[in-house]
Amino acid sequence: MLAWILTPLAVLLVVPAALYAWTRLRPHAVRTEIEIAVSPERVWRVLTDFAAYPEWNPFIVSAEGEPRAGATLTNRLSNNGGTMTFSPTVLAAVPARELRWIGRFVMPGVVDGEHYFVIEDLGGGRTRLVHGETFTGALVPFAGGALDVEGGFAAMNAALKARAEQAA
Repeated sequence: MLAWILTPLAVLLVVPAALYAWTRLRPHAVRTEIEIAVSPERVWRVLTDFAAYPEWNPFIVSAEGEPRAGATLTNRLSNNGGTMTFSPTVLAAVPARELRWIGRFVMPGVVDGEHYFVIEDLGGGRTRLVHGETFTGALVPFAGGALDVEGGFAAMNAALKARAEQAA
């Protein structure tokens, strides 16, 4: 009788833990990049001017908060015909170098997305922006198209490039 209770309970605990461990070893990763003909400082200013996002950003259509490690942001995404609001925690905010945050669905380990912008100085007033996200968690293998964000990242990159170069 006890086996009838413990077996389903073990499955409910072991399967999600195994899926989480699998995605830590083989995460779903998206990586994009673009070259921008302005300084890293200019890219940083555009990237972290959250109040201006509604004016130019087709992917993160609004963002509130401070680009400071430990801060909580409120971001609204528009992707694949839908919108979503989430509140990630900033992990790193190094001016003209890196902005990184982690967003979680429901609770840690279900679907975690570590989003990053790495700003590389190419010299001569040129910058490479590397923009990506690494998804881990027990539901990642089942998320399907919900994690199809590469097009949104590319659209944001192109819009950031246009805005930064226009104001330069």
